[in-house]
Amino acid sequence: MLSLLHIENIALIDRADISFERGFNVLTGETGAGKSIIIDSIGAIMGERTSRDLIRTGAKSARVTAVFRDLPPLQWFETSGIAPDENGELLLERVIQGDGKNLCRVNGAPLLVTQLRELGLRLLNIHGQHDGQQLLDEECHLGYLDSFGNTAPQLQTFGEAYQRVREIRKERDALQMNEAEKARRIDTLTYQIKELEDAQLKVGEEEELTARRDVLRHAEKLMDAVDTAYMALTGGDDGEGAVSLLQEAENAMTMGGRYSPDLQELSVRANTIRVDADDLADTIRDLRDSFEFYPGELDEVEGRLDKLYRLQKKYGGSTEEMLDFLDRCKKELDTIQFSEDRILQLEKQLKKALAEAVQKGQALSAARKAAAEQLAARIQSELQQLDMPKVRFQVSFAPKDAPDGMDATGMDTVRFLMSANVGEDLKPINRIASGGELSRIMLALKNVLAETEEVSTLIFDEVDTGVSGRAAGKVARKLFQVSHTKQVLCVTHLPQIAAMGDVQFSVEKGERGGRTYTQVERLDRRGRLEEVARLSGGELSTAMLEGAEELLRAAEQYKADYGAKKARA
Repeated sequence: MLSLLHIENIALIDRADISFERGFNVLTGETGAGKSIIIDSIGAIMGERTSRDLIRTGAKSARVTAVFRDLPPLQWFETSGIAPDENGELLLERVIQGDGKNLCRVNGAPLLVTQLRELGLRLLNIHGQHDGQQLLDEECHLGYLDSFGNTAPQLQTFGEAYQRVREIRKERDALQMNEAEKARRIDTLTYQIKELEDAQLKVGEEEELTARRDVLRHAEKLMDAVDTAYMALTGGDDGEGAVSLLQEAENAMTMGGRYSPDLQELSVRANTIRVDADDLADTIRDLRDSFEFYPGELDEVEGRLDKLYRLQKKYGGSTEEMLDFLDRCKKELDTIQFSEDRILQLEKQLKKALAEAVQKGQALSAARKAAAEQLAARIQSELQQLDMPKVRFQVSFAPKDAPDGMDATGMDTVRFLMSANVGEDLKPINRIASGGELSRIMLALKNVLAETEEVSTLIFDEVDTGVSGRAAGKVARKLFQVSHTKQVLCVTHLPQIAAMGDVQFSVEKGERGGRTYTQVERLDRRGRLEEVARLSGGELSTAMLEGAEELLRAAEQYKADYGAKKARA
């Protein structure tokens, strides 16, 4: 349950702390006083989309903090690694900054807004005054039914079978081309395959040719450099090169080394240098001998590189990409040439997949129809308690108007029908329901759906629109009954609902220091009496106060009787 809500710098609220209780919490106040700001603040802490416009004028940031306690074990806690503290409390915090950035934390651990939203969906539900419009949208009816019937497993099984149908049909349709188109494609693929195969592509060839071209372009200079170096080392036919001169130097020092240890040591160094020079001369000779050039080789190399360049512009930026393209062309050509056989295979697979999808779809439909009967019975029971005793409610099924009679949602088109008066035919809700009837139907639906949800807090934001008189009292009793299994927070303008609350908060707007402020105050018994009287007629006359007292006493008596009845049960 939501235990504490702390708001800072949200719209007209400078600072507010609201301590909610389990049971039925009511918020009342004049239109424009700021009740919606409280709901928006709760939405923000639940990860809903917000705007920097929420930040109070003059403030750099806004902050909302909420404390939840007595929470059931949630799968989210296991997957996220975050859980209530040792006191069983969960602290949620969201800071909205002026630059649009958000800081979210749960028990001090940072979260993304999307993660906060995932958690928020498991903590509470906010039912606004515009939810009735969703009830008018028949596209939403199937979702309501699936939620009540918990048909997610059957829907997933059907969805997998339906996806298989789509994949097979997509592949078959891709193969079903006319003969002229097929002939054109075969010609194109055949030409591309021949051109690439004739090129006899080899990985690494381009690099080798590029290096060879560089050698060939500078062949004359390379030969001159090698010849010059070799002549300098060997001396050619004259033998007067560096190697022979080093040999003479070595011999001289060896001779002198007989008389001087220093020359003996130097002769050893001369020998090392002479051997290295001799090895260098041999290496240069071998390199010169390896140079093989023949007339026209450079033209051949450049011609081959030009061909590879032209092929790369058509089929890929590298030899590897061109070979991959060649492989894909061969596979596509095989597929087209043998497409008739493949189409026959796919037709068989499609027939089998369709039969399976139909079977899964029928199982889903059966589960939905069973759930629909229960939902209709439950809604009628709830509506009877909401002063609609003559109402008839029914879930209508029709085949899906789609290829194969199915889409990703199944094989059913679902509509909610109702008749509010005796003798009137069942008709779509969006054609006959009044505003007050919509509010009560939505309340009944939300109450029924809440029984299957793990959330522990339900928030009703002016869902009593269009409701008055005896029906308002029925709605008040229903909300109180719901509060025995879920914590209920309700924003209302109806005195009957305000009187039925276990705790009541007044939201008032005032001015201080040239600024407008919204304040939230928890009302005592006297405060509740005056607020209920104000909701009844505005002026705090003796008659209004007496009427408000009567409403409060009647509510207290009903709650006492209801509690005693529950205790006996």
